[in-house]
Amino acid sequence: MFLVKFKVVYIHYEKMENLINSIKQSLENRNWYAALILALTLPDIAGKIEYPSQRSSRHRYCQWFENYILDYYTAEIGPKKTKTTFLSGSDCYALRCAYLHEGNSEITGQSAREALDDFQFVAPLEKSLIVLHNNRINNKLQLQVDIFCNDIINGINNWVKANSDDVKKLERLNSFLTIYEIK
Repeated sequence: MFLVKFKVVYIHYEKMENLINSIKQSLENRNWYAALILALTLPDIAGKIEYPSQRSSRHRYCQWFENYILDYYTAEIGPKKTKTTFLSGSDCYALRCAYLHEGNSEITGQSAREALDDFQFVAPLEKSLIVLHNNRINNKLQLQVDIFCNDIINGINNWVKANSDDVKKLERLNSFLTIYEIK
């Protein structure tokens, strides 16, 4: 029984792994735009699998983001260790909508917007230890594209591990689009 269960988990995870590998390859090739588009899409896919009965993609996306990604964008700041959220699920969803549908980073016109107005994505500096990530100036958040994409990948991996024995979610994951290679 264990082998069958393992095989089912592997088959389902492999479909998500294909998307993760696409992001990683895009990052390696410095194809920042493709990596970002796919990274912003993954919480949508995982949210639909996690919360299939919720009709609103916005609600699913935000809820999934806050369960699996929010910790990467929350820190205790200052001497009083005030808990500060740099990127909420709502603002990330607003970015997803602005970028995927309009090709921009400004989210002031997005109804999902919560606290931010705009984003600035930066590529990693080659051969440098300098990191330009999670810097908020007024209502603009600066994110280093490779770190952001890897945070999404980490959230997806944690989500897959947490749900590896949920047969219903695995079945929904199995309905994933597959591209078949003909040889």
